[in-house]
Amino acid sequence: MLRTALTERLGIELPIVQAGLGAAGRPRLAAAVSAAGALGMLSGLGAFSTDAVRREIGEVRGLTDRPFGVNLLLNASRDGLEARLAACLEERVPVVSFFWGDPTPYVEACHRVGALVLMSVGSVEEALRAAAAGVDIVAAQGWEAGGHVRGEVSTLALVPRAVDAVAPLPVLAAGGIADGRGLAAALALGAAGAYVGTALLVADEASVHPHYRARLLAATEANTVHTELFDGGFGREPHRVLRNSTLTAWEAAGRPPTGQRPGEDQMVAASPRGPIPRYRAEVASADVGGDVEAMPLWAGQGVGLAALVRPAAEIVVEMAAGAQVALRRLAGG
Repeated sequence: MLRTALTERLGIELPIVQAGLGAAGRPRLAAAVSAAGALGMLSGLGAFSTDAVRREIGEVRGLTDRPFGVNLLLNASRDGLEARLAACLEERVPVVSFFWGDPTPYVEACHRVGALVLMSVGSVEEALRAAAAGVDIVAAQGWEAGGHVRGEVSTLALVPRAVDAVAPLPVLAAGGIADGRGLAAALALGAAGAYVGTALLVADEASVHPHYRARLLAATEANTVHTELFDGGFGREPHRVLRNSTLTAWEAAGRPPTGQRPGEDQMVAASPRGPIPRYRAEVASADVGGDVEAMPLWAGQGVGLAALVRPAAEIVVEMAAGAQVALRRLAGG
C-alpha cells in the first residue's frame, strides 16, 4: 500500500488521480478508477445541462460508493461554469478539479460544502497563485502531457520546484506518467501522487472511438506533436496530439493562420452535440461518427507505454504495484 499525503487527504488507497479527459471521461471510467482505490474524475461536462451534470454524478454514485471528482474548465462562459459548479456542489461531489484559469472566485463555495479543490498548473508561479487562492491539491503539469498543455517545462523539472513552492500542499505530477516506474519517479521528486490521463484512455471503460483507441495503442512517444493547431473553447492554445492527416496537410501548406488553413470549412465528423469542423478541439469519443482520423487525437508522451486495452482497475492497481517494486529496488530491497 502506498500511503501519501494525497491518499490521506482524499481517503483513497492508491496515489493516482484520473486526469480530465473531456468526453472520454464519462461515469463508467470515473467509477472504475475510484472503485479500484484511486480517484476517478468526471470530465467533459461543459457541453452538459445542469440536469445532465446531475445525472452523470448520479450514474457514478450508482456504480461506486468511493470518492470521485469532477473536472471543470475555468475558461468556459462564467454563467455556464457557475451553473455546473453549483449543480456539482449541490450533489456534494467530494473533489472539484479546475484547469485553465483562476480558481479564486470558486474555492470558498467548494469548501463551504466540504469539497476539496484540485488545480492543474503549468508553472511554479501558477502553483503559488493556486495555493494563495486556497486550493487543497496542486497538479503540476509538465510539457509531456497530452491534451491542452499549460506550460513549457518538463515534468521532471517542474514537479520538485512546485513541491518546494507550495509545501505542505500535496502536489500531483502530471505528464508522461503511464506505469509504475513513472509513479515511483513522481514520488521520488516529492509528489504525493500522479495525475494520469493518456494511460487511462485505452481502458475498457473510457468512452473512446475505436479508431482513436487503435491509434493510441500503435503510437510511441515519437508520434506526438506539441502544437496550437486545433482550436475551439480554448482558443489557439498549446496542446499535444498524435500526428494525423489534418496536421500534416496544415504543415505542408506552410502552417497558415486561422481562416487560411486547408479544409477549414469542412465538417469532418459529428456527435450528439453537433457537427465537428476539421480544426475543432474535440475528443473523438465513442459517440462520434465520421472521419475520426482527421480530428485531434490527444495523447501525451507516455503513450508508448499504453499498449493494451484492459480494465481501468487493472491499469491503476498495476501502476501502484509497479511503483512499490521500483521503490523497493531503489532502496536495495
